[in-house]
Amino acid sequence: MVIADRGFPFWPQIETVDLSLVDDVPTVLQTLAPIRSDFISGKAWMAQEFLQGNPKNTRTRFMAAVKGVEVAFEPKIECKERLPQAIGSIRTGDTAQYANLILELA
Repeated sequence: MVIADRGFPFWPQIETVDLSLVDDVPTVLQTLAPIRSDFISGKAWMAQEFLQGNPKNTRTRFMAAVKGVEVAFEPKIECKERLPQAIGSIRTGDTAQYANLILELA
């Protein structure tokens, strides 16, 4: 499952729920919290560019939100190659750079 920021492109082959109301409403982390409470996450993938494009406090909040889940950082191009296998996508209003999160649901 993909939880995406507001800049995430539309992928016609993936069913998408677009929750983006205005900038940062809701955020990826606000969307992730209830999903994590209902599903077991096996692994997560994020773009390496997230690490360079965001301040430390943003990176820290994301890592706290996925605590207990193995997170792999890879170039955004490689992350996008995972998308055709996604069961769905939730697009948020998050404005953090490269805040897209691909979750493996166990």
